[in-house]
Amino acid sequence: MALLAAAALCSAQSNLDQVVERARKEFEVPGIAIAVVKDGNVVLAKGYGVRKSGESAPVTPQSLFRIASNTKAFTTAALAMLVDEGKIRWDDRVIDHVPGFQMYDPYVTREMMVRDLLVHRSGLGLGAGDLMFWPSTGLTPDEIVRRIRFLKPATSFRSGYAYDNVLYLVPGQIIPAVTGKSWDEFMRERIFVPLGMSRTTVDSHSLETDADVATPHARADGKVVPLAQAEHVLSPAGSMISSVSDLAKWLVVQLNHGELPGGRRLFSEAESKEMWSPQTILPIADLPAGAPTALAALQPNFNAYGLGWMLRDYRGRKLVYHTGTVAGYLTRVTMVPDLKLGIVVLTNQEEAGAHLAITWSVLDHYLGAPPTDWVTAFKDLAKVAAAQGEAEEKKAAGKRNANSRPSLPLAQYAGRYSDSWYGDVLIGERNGKLTISFTHTKELSGDLEHWQYDTFVARWRDRTLAADAFVTFSLGPDGSIEAVKMAPVSPLTDFSFDFQDLTLRPVAAGASAR
Repeated sequence: MALLAAAALCSAQSNLDQVVERARKEFEVPGIAIAVVKDGNVVLAKGYGVRKSGESAPVTPQSLFRIASNTKAFTTAALAMLVDEGKIRWDDRVIDHVPGFQMYDPYVTREMMVRDLLVHRSGLGLGAGDLMFWPSTGLTPDEIVRRIRFLKPATSFRSGYAYDNVLYLVPGQIIPAVTGKSWDEFMRERIFVPLGMSRTTVDSHSLETDADVATPHARADGKVVPLAQAEHVLSPAGSMISSVSDLAKWLVVQLNHGELPGGRRLFSEAESKEMWSPQTILPIADLPAGAPTALAALQPNFNAYGLGWMLRDYRGRKLVYHTGTVAGYLTRVTMVPDLKLGIVVLTNQEEAGAHLAITWSVLDHYLGAPPTDWVTAFKDLAKVAAAQGEAEEKKAAGKRNANSRPSLPLAQYAGRYSDSWYGDVLIGERNGKLTISFTHTKELSGDLEHWQYDTFVARWRDRTLAADAFVTFSLGPDGSIEAVKMAPVSPLTDFSFDFQDLTLRPVAAGASAR
């Protein structure tokens, strides 16, 4: 029997290796790290490929990756620990712990609870305010939280789901308010150290000094290129850096409902249940037209957001999972509580198909499902999405009046413009050309190309951003510029480039910068 079990394990490992290598090739991902935990044991922790394209250093189970929004589950766990200790309650008002906290609507400010910060039903639009820290920023987390008050709601409070990041920064003020320790200190002392997560940190400088780091990659003009490590102030929303060897320890504790080895507890079983309970109902979207038929098996019967975790079903089992995206890294953590099964996939390239194909392949193995070629299915889906995005851009171009001209001489468009929540954007004119630069976001610097009438297209010089945007000037009756609005050119632009939420207005000479 032992020999048969060993043979089955070797066969499963070989099949997974093949899936991972196919996914790396098809999606052009330089490096991937995977961990699988089952029944409290780490059954796999392995690296595939290389840390940086063009180099030979391999990805290992200890290689560091940014895990982005998978940080959110750690933040909610920290709050759960404080609930266990009686220092906060989920339904405490935020202003009772952070008196300076403010939303756009005074009613929402007064009624916002700790729970509301975590479940994406605040009334803010999708990704609202992300440009304050995406791609990177000169603003501090506290300054970003202060500017939340200027973000206009897209819907009424608690009426529906729209994923946001900015409200997850607020626990970075609640935790020190009730413990006297910063969010960073609390993470290290109360979670990383007890779990033995020695490779996990929130200090981005480790990406410059550590010997085993997976370099981020993205596409630029169709070619995968390495990115420089950037400073991200995502804090409780997405700043953690970790490895699959460490995240496997995290999953063991999660699947044990907060119990640490030896019987000690990180958080109570009651709080584990609370974090994994539906808080906000998510819509179940139809598959896009032309999507591979294999993807029909992934359509859930229920879809919800818990506290820092996404919840859905697959083949009759509840899944608890989350994804994470930050420049050059895509990650996924998935658990099947009934099976005490956990899967971590970390990648260093901005292609979701790789971690999706690997995750569903592992799930199918443990669920005894018929084998599906998920690599091909997600590759085909990516082609469908790219074709639809291209068609939308061509449709817009077909309506363009290429013979139109700007209403004003180019020099009159130049100047300083300001949005209430983002701050200043500079538009310059030199040698008959316009430029644009976001003062808090050095990567958002580019050239303005005339599109039609008083609309231009911002072409960012950093082509890995894949986020060109329309820039439209509105003129008053006297011909002066009253406002500037922006919108992504492509429907495939990452939602964190929330250009559409900006309303830029001219700033009088001598006014202070924002």
